[in-house]
Amino acid sequence: MADFTHILATRPDFEDEDREWLHQLVADWQVIADLSFADLLLLVQDGDGRYVVAEQCRPSTVMTLRTEDVVGNIMPDDMTGELDVAMRSSVVFRSTVLRTVGKSTVCNVYAPVRHNGKTLGLVVRETNMATRESNGRYESESIIAGKHLYEMIPRGQFPFSDAVMSQRHNARVADGFIILSVDGIVRYAAPNAISCFRRLGLLTTMPGHYLSELGAQLLHENDPVPESLPLLLSGKAAVDAELNANRSTVSMRSLPLYDENGRTGGIVLCRDVTELRRREQELQTKDATISEIHHRVKNNLQSVSALLRLQARKTKSDEVKKELQEAQRRVQTIAMVHEGLSQTADEVVDFDKVISNLLNMSVGLATMRDQHISVNFMGKFGMMPAQDATPLSLVLTELITNSMEHGFAGRKEGTITVSVGRSGSNLNVVVEDDGAGLESEEHDGMARSSGSGLGTQIINTFVTNDFGGTVHWEPRREGGTRVVLDMKLRAAKPHA
Repeated sequence: MADFTHILATRPDFEDEDREWLHQLVADWQVIADLSFADLLLLVQDGDGRYVVAEQCRPSTVMTLRTEDVVGNIMPDDMTGELDVAMRSSVVFRSTVLRTVGKSTVCNVYAPVRHNGKTLGLVVRETNMATRESNGRYESESIIAGKHLYEMIPRGQFPFSDAVMSQRHNARVADGFIILSVDGIVRYAAPNAISCFRRLGLLTTMPGHYLSELGAQLLHENDPVPESLPLLLSGKAAVDAELNANRSTVSMRSLPLYDENGRTGGIVLCRDVTELRRREQELQTKDATISEIHHRVKNNLQSVSALLRLQARKTKSDEVKKELQEAQRRVQTIAMVHEGLSQTADEVVDFDKVISNLLNMSVGLATMRDQHISVNFMGKFGMMPAQDATPLSLVLTELITNSMEHGFAGRKEGTITVSVGRSGSNLNVVVEDDGAGLESEEHDGMARSSGSGLGTQIINTFVTNDFGGTVHWEPRREGGTRVVLDMKLRAAKPHA
């Protein structure tokens, strides 16, 4: 199926700025469809001169005429003459023929899309004539405003090329709109727009007053005022801003209206986002709380690690000292996972950063004087939830420690390579070293026991029970040991 970008790419005569202009148009033409209560189609010509539907826009304020997707469709041959005339026009061109779409009688109007002196295509406004039979003040004002914006397309005044919109929660026509005169006086305010300002605390009527003065009445001394708010309330520039008052928030966007002689007024779209902002604030508070919890857990674990280190220094038994050092390393491993979690708003961690630090730390702790052991990484683990990150960290550090204690005992240098392959929740990890070989590191199909053999139990328990995986020990072809882990992550996220 053809899409917008693909269709534009078939036009070799279009420059990058032409395609960008059309992208800006379809990114912002929803407001015209909604104000006009009409469907919009963007037509461009293909290499054979036929008119192709490059994009479509359905109104959200009235039932659409186009329930099916027509992007990529070729316009009927009997419309070619009319479309050719519209392409040559410098202004909006109205069809003299009423057409039928489904069971509806439709009037087509064409706006040639002009940019830098070039006609790029046509925006077709398909109006269901049944929507024009009995209109009140709201519908009439909306249609007039939509018509005004639509007529700006051939003059290159729409879309607004200099607009810098946050696009975070832009107001929509159905949320409420205000029509301003060239001086910034409210000529009409839709019921939803009036409700937005009532929630902000406005008690006076809106029509006949300067919108900037109405906005000023709502602000108190020392209230923060967005830099773009004065421009927005006067309708002089295409900007967006939020107005905060009376413990409420309204998101607004202004669209200046122009004719061939200059600015004639403006439209201001309003949206009450009070509850949205409240929920965002709650989420931010929750995220901050979670991060703080992980930070405190990390600090507490580091305190436990320090106590174990002190205890190991005081004991006179070499066997006890070694076990305490192993316990300290394992506590430190979990602490580093929580450190990674404390730096993100989600319950996920960039595992590549965490494991790199952990394994280098493990090598550093186990390395003897004048011994140089390096750890290399191939592939990426990606983002990983704490549920998977903590046990996987323990498994890998145990394997590295095992290589250090048995594979490189009595050796001056060596290399450990960790290779990662991940597809969704399936994870394959290969840990290999160029040490003394399999016999020194493996016992009964698992890691050779160190001290109490807890390392062996950790690897076996987490890989087989928690991840439902397998561990295979095998000789490395060039000498050394190769360990293959095949696992299925329990709470996997797509890796970055």
